[in-house]
Amino acid sequence: MKIRFLGAHNTESKTTRLLSIVVDGRLALDAGGLTGGLTFDEQLGLKVVLLTHSHYDHIRDIPMLAMNFYLRESGVDIYATASVREALANYLLNGQLYPRFLETPKGQPAVRFHPVVPYQEMAIEGYGVIAVPTNHAVPTVGYQLTSAAGRSLFYSGDTGPGLAECWRHISPELLIIEVTASSRYTDFGRKSKHLTPDLLRDELIGFREINGYLPRVLTVHMNPDLEKEIEAEIAALAVELDCSIELAGEGWELEL
Repeated sequence: MKIRFLGAHNTESKTTRLLSIVVDGRLALDAGGLTGGLTFDEQLGLKVVLLTHSHYDHIRDIPMLAMNFYLRESGVDIYATASVREALANYLLNGQLYPRFLETPKGQPAVRFHPVVPYQEMAIEGYGVIAVPTNHAVPTVGYQLTSAAGRSLFYSGDTGPGLAECWRHISPELLIIEVTASSRYTDFGRKSKHLTPDLLRDELIGFREINGYLPRVLTVHMNPDLEKEIEAEIAALAVELDCSIELAGEGWELEL
C-alpha cells in the first residue's frame, strides 16, 4: 500500500495544501488539495475518492476533478455520506458555480456518487473499506482501508475528542489523524471539535486500552502558524507514550 500526501494542512499557501491523500495511485482520501498535486494522467488514474465530510477544505477540488474527467469523456466514483452529496449538489456542482457533474453527461455522469453506511464494510477497488463516524462539527466519517495483502490504515478526517466508539471498530497499522492546533488551544479544540496534542494524548491512551496496542501515528490538518509548537509537543507525546507519532507533510510518501 503506497501512501502519498498531497496536502496535510488546514490552510493553503505556496508550500502548504489542503487535505488530500492518495493510496496506490488509484484511491484518494479527501479532495482539498487533490488536483493541484497530480498531473492530468495521475488524475485520470484515480478510480475512487472517499470524502469524510462536507467542509470546503475537504471537497474543494471535486469540481475541477470532475471537469477534467468530463473533458476526457470519463468519470470517477465518489463515496461519502448523504450530507456530502447534498453539499456538492447544492453548492459546488449546482449548475451555477459549476456544472451538475453528478448528473452530467446524462447516463454517464463525470461524478458517480455512492452513499456510505457507517460500520458497513464495502469492497472498493480491491480494498476493504469501513466508514466509521468521528466527532466533528458536521457529520463526519473516517475510513479504515485494508489492502488485499492485509495492510491497513485509518484516516480520521476532522475530529475532536471522544473517539472511544470509533476505536472499537478499527485496528489499523497506521493511524492518520488530525491535530489542528497546539495544546494552548485545547479549549478551542474541545469547542470546535478539533484535536491538539493534549487531546490526542487522551484519545491514544483510550485506543491502547481498547485495542491493546498503538499503531504508527501521522498527524495532518495542522495550522501552519502553529506547526513548530505542534511538532515539539508531538515529539514529547511520542516519548511519553513510547510510540511513533510524526507530523505528515506535502510530498510525503510511504509504503505499508
